Amino acid sequence: MTDDRTAHTLRSIAPYLADWASFHAAYNGIPGLQLAVGRRGEVLVDLAWGKANLETGEDLTSDHLFRVASHSKTFTGVLVLQLVERGELRLDDAVGDLVPELDGSLAAGITVRELLGHQGGIIRDSSDGDFWQYRRPFLDRAEVLECVRTEGIVFEPNQHLKYSNIGYSLLGIIIEQVTGKSYDDVARTAVVEPLGLTRTGTELDPARAGEYAAGHTGRITHDDERQVIPHVDTRAMAAATGWYSTALEMVRYGSAHVFGDTTLVTDASKRIMQREESRVEVRGKELGRYGVGIEVGKVGDRAVVGHSGGYPGHITRTWIDPVDGIVVSALTNSVDGIANQIATGIFQLIDLALAAASEGPASPVPADAPVGRFANLWGVVDVVDLGGILHVINPRSPQPVEVTQRLVVSGGRLVQEPVAGFGTVGEPVQVERDVDGAITSLRIGGLTSWPIEQYRAQTGR
Repeated sequence: MTDDRTAHTLRSIAPYLADWASFHAAYNGIPGLQLAVGRRGEVLVDLAWGKANLETGEDLTSDHLFRVASHSKTFTGVLVLQLVERGELRLDDAVGDLVPELDGSLAAGITVRELLGHQGGIIRDSSDGDFWQYRRPFLDRAEVLECVRTEGIVFEPNQHLKYSNIGYSLLGIIIEQVTGKSYDDVARTAVVEPLGLTRTGTELDPARAGEYAAGHTGRITHDDERQVIPHVDTRAMAAATGWYSTALEMVRYGSAHVFGDTTLVTDASKRIMQREESRVEVRGKELGRYGVGIEVGKVGDRAVVGHSGGYPGHITRTWIDPVDGIVVSALTNSVDGIANQIATGIFQLIDLALAAASEGPASPVPADAPVGRFANLWGVVDVVDLGGILHVINPRSPQPVEVTQRLVVSGGRLVQEPVAGFGTVGEPVQVERDVDGAITSLRIGGLTSWPIEQYRAQTGR
């Protein structure tokens, strides 16, 4: 597919992407969602839905700041690779040679690359990780080093991937040792300023306290009342989990990981970061993949990189296609936020549309196609033009690609695509309209559905 065709298709579906994400967020009962979708400098979706703070009722905006938590590891990875590019650090440098306090410790031989790839075997959060629920402060520099010295080693290097916030905190200390500057100063000069970011930083900024979206507790049962969770300083663990940003600025940052954009690092460094370093499999089930300072994965057949983030009250996810240049960032403000399924679902919808556009419709979408959101006793369906083909989508499902079907014109009438299936494939679609041409009901597979607001009025739901 040509680049122009791809861009046209993405622009055409952008309103539906925002609509799907808003419905999905509401259906799952989360407080708020920021969603941004971009491609090669073009912002396609800029959505702020819901509340920044349930206690005050403040509406969420695109400018509210979110703690993006473990996205911080990708920023730290970039800082390390920049030092490598300048010859100030090597990936095979050993921790004991870089941090004097760890010389002679069991961790002394662990390399920078092993820390970046979570292959150092270091404890995840120390034996007392209750800073994650505010039972104690996050660790300072001395506490991180003491943890590494006294209890840090769980596995031998390269025995298993062992995800480690302590390991990434140690990388922050290494960056400070090598540069002679604070982690924040290095990050501001090397990442924030080159990208022109104004709503992104390494740590909680008290001067901007009013700009942060509140965090919220999760729900144990569906009707639990959520409580606001305050923000705290992550201290020496900022390199692992302290950063804040917005969905829009995460898309700008994510674009710097696309090949051809050398604002932050060279394409050679990207290949190092994005090469699969570890594939995590336990009892035959794949749990994830990791590179060198960045998560690697797949959405369908699409290879992506990025990271998730979990901070008390904020759950976030950014996926980047480093070849096609598409970036999706979803930020949610509750412990049970659904950022990952929203970002993944957005990519699935994009791929449905691009596949349809590449395939080409068997027949044009009728000018009077019954596009919209409809409901009946059994649920909700969206009829939407994705890439020039009508699709029926269940917006409640976190996996749009698994529950979609197509509508096509056959024999002069609109029918469900005549393929094999357990449902009502091949059967006609019936549309009722009022005298003004507005749709009053839609029958797909024998069941009548109504425009969703009309259905709500009929049923009181």
